[in-house]
Order: sequence, then C-alpha cells, then structure tokens
Amino acid sequence: MPRKDTAMTAAPHNYEHERALWDTFAENAWKDPSNGDPVFRWTQYKEHPADPGPALLGDPATVLEIGCGTGRALAYLAAQGIKATGVDLSPRAVARTTERYGHLGVEFVCAEVLEYLAGDTRTYDAVFSMFGGAWFTAPERLFPLVSQRLNPGGRFVFSQPPAIPGAYGPQGMYKGGFAGPAMYTYRYSYEPETWARFLADAGFTNVDVTVLDAPTSGHIGTLIARATVG
Repeated sequence: MPRKDTAMTAAPHNYEHERALWDTFAENAWKDPSNGDPVFRWTQYKEHPADPGPALLGDPATVLEIGCGTGRALAYLAAQGIKATGVDLSPRAVARTTERYGHLGVEFVCAEVLEYLAGDTRTYDAVFSMFGGAWFTAPERLFPLVSQRLNPGGRFVFSQPPAIPGAYGPQGMYKGGFAGPAMYTYRYSYEPETWARFLADAGFTNVDVTVLDAPTSGHIGTLIARATVG
C-alpha cells in the first residue's frame, strides 16, 4: 500500500498557464526597488539571525539555481567569484535579471526546469532552490535529474515553507485569488522525512531535512533540505 504522503502522483502541468503566472510575479517583484539588491538568504524573513547563508553550498566554483526569480542570490554568489547560472520559466524574469546582473557574468536561461536539466550536459558543484523549482516540481521527477547535473561531492540544497499538517503532495495554486484569468501552478508539500526519502531514492547521501523556526515564535518556519552526490 502506498505511503499516505507519497501516494499522489505528479500534477499535470500546463506550462502556458504557469508561464503567465510567473511573468506576472516577475513584474510585481520588480516594482519593489529592494528586490534589485543582491542578497543570499534561505528564509522568507529579511532578518533571520539563524539563516545559514551560502555556507550550506560548501565551497562551489559553479552553481545552478532552479527557479531563480529575481536572480538576487545568483548575483550575490557571482560577486564572490562563483560562476553562476539560473533557470526560470518566466521570459520576463529572465529578461529583467539579464539586464540587471548579466554584467556580473551570471547566465540566465528561460526554460522549464525538467526539460532544461534533461537536456543540459553541464555539471555543477551545487544546485539550489529558494522557494523555487524544488517547491513547484514533482520531486520524483526533479531529484534524479538534479543528481545527474551535480559533480561528485556536489550539493543540492533547497528551502520552502513546511507543509500544512495533513496536506501533502501537489497543491494547486491560483494567482491573485479566485477571480480573473485562470493563471495557476502546482507546489509540492511533504513532511521532512518524506522529502528525505525522495532524496535518498534519487541516490543522494548525507541527507538532512529540517524546519528552521521563524524568528518570531508561532510564525511560519522554513523547511531546509540538503544532500550530496558521490
């Protein structure tokens, strides 16, 4: 009998709906001037004293961010001399980030993450996601592809909100409420031990998945997962 938290299969994606959603997200994100400042943080809180920062990636020479959004994390790493690549489904996001950070040497690619990972022949020292591709892609499809794109000893790290208790698997999400054009996507939520099983099943080792408490008691924490290959 399938485990209760892994029995659901990957959701059927409609990338045109998703692309429209992420294009709108990109336009709204860039309305906030602070979103243009390079910064690297795993949590959703601007000030979190326990945020582990880029140390979780180890000491990489090359990195790939899946679902790179505003590109700020990649810009931060590129400023440290790291060769940084990001992939995002939104053409508007990629155009904006390329204009803003292309001079730093960051490469931004507009593509669906599964197709990109399956077709890309390059490998990286670290692959990461901050409320990005690892939250919005079925792990049983994504994780094996990530493992193939990592160099021996490479790290995969991702962060996202923890699951709402009892709500596991793909979760449908409309953009901007329940009126207007039907722009939607799916995000994936599981308990830490289930994320750890998905990673182990994909061949990762040194797997650690925990929830970092919010800086304010009772507020939503951040699920942070890390694992290595080879």
